Amino acid sequence: MKYYLGMDLGTGSIKTALFDRTGTLIASASEEYPLYQPENGWSEQDPEDWYRAAVKTVRAVMERSKAAPGDIRALGIAGQMMGAVFLGRDGVPLRRAILWNDGRTTQACEQLRETVGDELFLKYSLTPARPGLTAAKIQWVREHQLEIFRKTARILLPKDYLRFRFTGKCAAEVSDASATQLLDIPKRRWAPEILRRMQISEDLLGPVLESSEIAGTVTPQAACDMGITGDCIVAAGAGDNAAAGVGTGIVKPGLSMTTIGTSGTVFAYSEQPVADPARSVYTFCMPVPGAWHFMGSVNSCGGALKWWRAAAYPHEKDYRKIDEDAASSVPGANRLLFLPYLNGEQSPHFDLTCRGAFVGLAAIHTKADMTRAVLEGATFALRDILNGIRGCGVIPESVRMCGGGSKSAFWRRLLCDIYNLPVALPDMDSENSAALGAAILAMTAAGEYPDVPAACAEIIRMSGTVCTPDPENAAAYDRIYRVFDSLYPKLRDSFREILSL
Repeated sequence: MKYYLGMDLGTGSIKTALFDRTGTLIASASEEYPLYQPENGWSEQDPEDWYRAAVKTVRAVMERSKAAPGDIRALGIAGQMMGAVFLGRDGVPLRRAILWNDGRTTQACEQLRETVGDELFLKYSLTPARPGLTAAKIQWVREHQLEIFRKTARILLPKDYLRFRFTGKCAAEVSDASATQLLDIPKRRWAPEILRRMQISEDLLGPVLESSEIAGTVTPQAACDMGITGDCIVAAGAGDNAAAGVGTGIVKPGLSMTTIGTSGTVFAYSEQPVADPARSVYTFCMPVPGAWHFMGSVNSCGGALKWWRAAAYPHEKDYRKIDEDAASSVPGANRLLFLPYLNGEQSPHFDLTCRGAFVGLAAIHTKADMTRAVLEGATFALRDILNGIRGCGVIPESVRMCGGGSKSAFWRRLLCDIYNLPVALPDMDSENSAALGAAILAMTAAGEYPDVPAACAEIIRMSGTVCTPDPENAAAYDRIYRVFDSLYPKLRDSFREILSL
């Protein structure tokens, strides 16, 4: 029997899942690792923790499945995007990785805007300089840790580092590299003009692969660590959201996806690399040659609810009571709004200085109202992104939902009504979508399927449960959303003043 491993390298943990060629889940395991915040707004992890966790989960999956080492034909990795791992000449990280949700790069981004210019960024990366993307993190290290920058031999994205540990080969991959601001997204290669102005060589970044290309095979040491063989093929893989797009079948026009994890993402297929005229969402390479996707992320989506659970439901082990309380309130949470910008925001504001807020709080409000407001606010922020995608000319007719938030029937209903679109679930554990997408890329790399769309056509199935909008709720949320949408511009300067106190 031949099996395929899919890994999802997330912010809080890695999940490894074993699938057969039909996409049937055989076994899975997850492992957490630390998050370091040495200063307010910083977010870092030790890349070695990722490798140790990956090895542990593969061994757990092998034990649970009783698969033989030689049964593992290929593996693929999905990973958190927009980070930066700085390696020395010996392949050892010179510092902890700077993550996607790190908030230190506002000034570094402004320096990039002067050095490179938004015109050039828009030409190649299809977005102006953004503080959350990898280029700004590279600039920050150059400005503040010059000795480390001078010793850097390679700069890798998180999942690319993990692939390097498995194969011994450094490379980038198109979907993940799209979020570096260093890629010529229409041509799917590094942008030489941007690299020249940043004084970065292509050798520092490695070759760019398509997502289902073979990146190498597992080294003897990695094979020994994981309990598999050196014959295992390693696919180039994809950024986590792009992999989840594959894992939910968003590989043809008219389809879109919303993922709710720590962050929240809206994702839609595009046949052309079109830049958003409003500059509110990203255009990235799809893990399918000749295709692209629109994407935007909410920094604190499920993360906002996790924060609220810790503050207001410290003894609740799951989210059942939270859903019950939220459902006991009413749409609009009795005229209470919540801005979910706990760690700054990406789309559509791209402002790392904005912060969360309850607006309209009054003596009448209960914990249940505040709970519903947190869920509604996170979902309104997702609708901001959906509006940006519509502004690019892509009009989704339905949404496929995945990630931990999709387990909540209340949140599925809320998303359906706030989007005013039908919401469907994949016929699988939706938290495995990115891991399945990574495994599909591995299957394609190994020749199990001729291409990714063909694999998805055979593997992806939707459940029979489809949530359709309630017209009354959808109309109410349209009115409430307009108020939500007006708040950030009014509070933007106040957020910055607060941070300067």
